[in-house]
Amino acid sequence: MIKKFSYILLGVLFIYACGNKGGSSSSEGDFGAVPEDVINEGVLVISQEEMEGFVENMSSPVEMAALIKGLDVEFSSKYLAPTDNVENFSTSFSQAFNLGVYGVDLGYLNIYNKTQSVIDYISAIKTLSDGIDVGQFFDFTTLKRLAQNNQNLDSLMFISVQSFNRMDRYLRQNNRSNLSVLIVTGLWVEGMYLATQVYKEAPHPELKERIGEQKLILDKLVLFLQNFKGDKQFDSLIADLELIRDDLKDVKITVKKGEPEAIEQDGMLVIVQNDISIIEITDEQVQKIIDDTEKIRNKLISL
Repeated sequence: MIKKFSYILLGVLFIYACGNKGGSSSSEGDFGAVPEDVINEGVLVISQEEMEGFVENMSSPVEMAALIKGLDVEFSSKYLAPTDNVENFSTSFSQAFNLGVYGVDLGYLNIYNKTQSVIDYISAIKTLSDGIDVGQFFDFTTLKRLAQNNQNLDSLMFISVQSFNRMDRYLRQNNRSNLSVLIVTGLWVEGMYLATQVYKEAPHPELKERIGEQKLILDKLVLFLQNFKGDKQFDSLIADLELIRDDLKDVKITVKKGEPEAIEQDGMLVIVQNDISIIEITDEQVQKIIDDTEKIRNKLISL
């Protein structure tokens, strides 16, 4: 069982990618189960407010990494996407998607304090963000300096997520939501890949539940991507994600509502909704999710 904290009125971190740390994951009520007939009807018009609400209820790239580290799982560079081919991402589609991928990897490196590798990923992110004309929101000089100083890990993570937040906001405000959605998708895919690869070697029950929770997030993400159907690259991406979505469809998620309470957090009043989420997912389901996620992620980062 997972205790849910939803309706948190404190926007400190940029919120993306998969899973939450500890007991701070977003409630299913925030995402909502999406009916099959709605998703399959075709292109849907989704308001800017809806998109922003979805983004703000996903988790930070560092949160899944923090969960993994909290489970005493050792760091492994084999989970990371390579940066030596970043120059090969020449289209805005591949640049935006892999910007999200590297965002998750940067969070993973930050949590494990791998400062030398952090610089490589910061450089890759800067290259990709320049490629889609949002590099002005990425403070490369400051981040590189912080990465070289092991004492500034918190500042490094904060500025990293703040930079992503500014890029995302700019894209959505300038009618480039297709790239914003691609960044979110890259974050989600890489976060799911990280979770499933770690679970394959360290099958912890909490990590298994986090994988099952992605059923709700993926349903909503597919809705956003369907706004761009007709573009061959988006159509292919949707088809890939539908394979994982099909793997997740039989995962059962039951939410038991709890009583809200007001607590003080960092000097601010926060309303906490104490819901309990029960995730029912079999070993066979997890294995299929692991296999398909690995196949699709590796395909997408090589486009």
